[in-house]
Amino acid sequence: QVQLVESGGGWVHPGGSLSLSCAASGNRFDIYVMGWYRQGPDNLRDVVAAITKGGSVRYADSAKGRFTISRDNAKNTVHLQMNSLKPEDTAVYYCNVELMNSGKSYWGQGTQVTVSS
Repeated sequence: QVQLVESGGGWVHPGGSLSLSCAASGNRFDIYVMGWYRQGPDNLRDVVAAITKGGSVRYADSAKGRFTISRDNAKNTVHLQMNSLKPEDTAVYYCNVELMNSGKSYWGQGTQVTVSS
């Protein structure tokens, strides 16, 4: 079992920045992919950014050039730096991890990001 604790988020003006963090804990796990998803008013949960243990990253088109994902494998943490935020970035952001061997996936509790003037 893996527990995920998210921090960060909140309210920001358009053009502002926010940083999200997620820490994973549990017994004997090896994480392959760590990522961030978001769920907006349409209730669809879409990937924002993801990073593998080896450092390969992928971003949603909407995040490219504005968001940066990073991880610390030793601490089992993942971070999402979000710059130039837009109102359409408003959503609940969820941390997700996929384990190396089992492929099991775990979700954080979600953190609200609101971008408005």
